[in-house]
Amino acid sequence: MRLEQRKIASFVSALVLVGLCGAVVVAQEDAPDSAATAVADSASADTGTALAVEAPIDSSAIDSLAIFQENFAGDLAVEEVEGDFWSKMSASGAVEQFQKGGPFMWPLLGLLVFGVAVILERLWTLGRARTNVRTLMTRILSALRKDGVEAAIEVCEGTRGPIPAILHAGLRRSDISVEATEKAIESAGVVELSFLERGLLILATIANVAPLLGFLGTVSGMVAAFDAIAAADQVNAKLVASGISEALLTTMGGLLVAIPMSMAHNYFVSQIDKFVIEMQETSADLVDTLVDIGVEREAS
Repeated sequence: MRLEQRKIASFVSALVLVGLCGAVVVAQEDAPDSAATAVADSASADTGTALAVEAPIDSSAIDSLAIFQENFAGDLAVEEVEGDFWSKMSASGAVEQFQKGGPFMWPLLGLLVFGVAVILERLWTLGRARTNVRTLMTRILSALRKDGVEAAIEVCEGTRGPIPAILHAGLRRSDISVEATEKAIESAGVVELSFLERGLLILATIANVAPLLGFLGTVSGMVAAFDAIAAADQVNAKLVASGISEALLTTMGGLLVAIPMSMAHNYFVSQIDKFVIEMQETSADLVDTLVDIGVEREAS
């Protein structure tokens, strides 16, 4: 027993001596490398110091770096923002819902884009057609009484809008008779009214067609859903609910297109009605003023 313990102790001691010898060899091999690294680091540090002392910093290089950062850092930020925007749009589920709606969603999208374009054009046109009627009539009537018809015509020509246009048409026929003036105003009013109402028929058509197109997509989706139910061996509520929900997306899309188009159409109609009332009032004031001037001339 003691002999075996001695053998084990001698074996462990031999292992410990071998490990110590290996550690010493590895340390000796790494030492030159570490020394060389330290020497290289010190040499590079000395070289960098010498370069820093000998070569001054170029201000143009710093300016170029600043310009590069200003120009390209903004572009990178914009790309990151755009990526975030599209990722948010995709994550919101709008694109997924649009794709689930089927092929009828594309015509609805086209109607929406076209309708928005018409709305923007009508807003711009009606905005340019607005005129301060009171100021305009004061200028026209004052020029008509002081300097005659030609001065009033010049005031109308210097003002844009449908109301100056119809007054201009009436003044040009005022030398014939009052009846000719009224007829010219009516004819010009019809032309200007048709110009103001341009595009309203498109909005009304989109507001009427979009829900019908959505219902058509719903019917088509329901037919496909029932076909899938008929082809399935086992029918469950999940299969029926998913098909119906996808079919109803086109109805929702049609209503989302029709509602703003109908609201915009009604708004434009109300604005055009205001223009018509202003046309009637201003034309009546002009005719009355021409009649009064004619009576004054006859009396004098």
